[in-house]
Amino acid sequence: MAYFEHEPLVIGGNLVVPTPVVQGGMGVGISLSGLASAVADEGGLGVISAAVVGMLQKGSDGARDNIAALKQEIRRARAKTKGVLGVNIMVALSDFSEMVKASVEEGIDVIFAGAGLPLNLPGLVGKGCKTKLVPIVSSARAVKTISKWWQEKYQYIPDAIVVEGPMAGGHLGFKREQIDNPEYQLEKLVPQIIEAVRPLEEQAGRKIPVIAAGGIFTGSDIKRFFRLGADAVQMATRFVATDECDADIEFKNAYIACKKEDIGIIQSPVGMPGRAIVNSFIHDVEQGNKHPANCPFHCITTCKQNESPYCISVALINACKGRMNGGFAFIGANGYKVNEIVPVKKLFETLAEEYQHAE
Repeated sequence: MAYFEHEPLVIGGNLVVPTPVVQGGMGVGISLSGLASAVADEGGLGVISAAVVGMLQKGSDGARDNIAALKQEIRRARAKTKGVLGVNIMVALSDFSEMVKASVEEGIDVIFAGAGLPLNLPGLVGKGCKTKLVPIVSSARAVKTISKWWQEKYQYIPDAIVVEGPMAGGHLGFKREQIDNPEYQLEKLVPQIIEAVRPLEEQAGRKIPVIAAGGIFTGSDIKRFFRLGADAVQMATRFVATDECDADIEFKNAYIACKKEDIGIIQSPVGMPGRAIVNSFIHDVEQGNKHPANCPFHCITTCKQNESPYCISVALINACKGRMNGGFAFIGANGYKVNEIVPVKKLFETLAEEYQHAE
């Protein structure tokens, strides 16, 4: 099944994704087996977010449940679809290595790794591993750094590259002053990444697809980035407002109710700026009404627990479960355009129609 008049996405030379759309991994608990399997069923690449997935379970006593829960989500997704599945694992997670190994053991097709440079990723999977390794970057410089390290240490070349621009939701790989700077917009980044990938393709003797991400919302956007040379796009925000998205209905309703002026840039406890729906929880944080809590999880290596006004994991888990007064929702810059909750299949059909009619 392919929804667009475009070549399929081929990762690592032999993994074929008929519809060149990657569903972005959204944590905590927004994209699990339900959403990922539905996207994969439509010929796209469905992605499970590994971020503190074990802490979502009733009775969980923290991060030690993450590995078992991730394996369970992969198995659930596999039982629902024969399509292509991936996991998104943040490099900043304290159990990053264990998450990678567990995903490989479960035979996941692709590992996407961002929120830091995944320099040791090939060393965690073993030689001859069929799982494809795809770093998420925000600059050509990062591509060069990662590929040089991977080649020198592991004789490995990335199977694909995701380039995420500053209009994305969630944690951003940019400084605050870069987010609105035209020089860092995705339209500028994609050609730079393609240029950085060319010598790697010559060395690998195969295509290394470049996947454009961040702020891509319509079929017209998809066509625009294909024309810029991207081999596929990654979309996250638009998949939240689907029946199959794993988040609570109140989380989805926050997207439906969101206006453009409700979306803002926050400073996350993990040390990165992030784009979110600014709600009463965020206002309380900004006014200093939230106070540091004892953190039993130690889930993010970059989190300054003693200085943080709140636990990012607890806030995101609350939001995922619909308790919006105790957390908040990350969202892409175009998220205010979401106006209805639809099945994943209908979303793909709408994107295809928009793509077809785009000039």
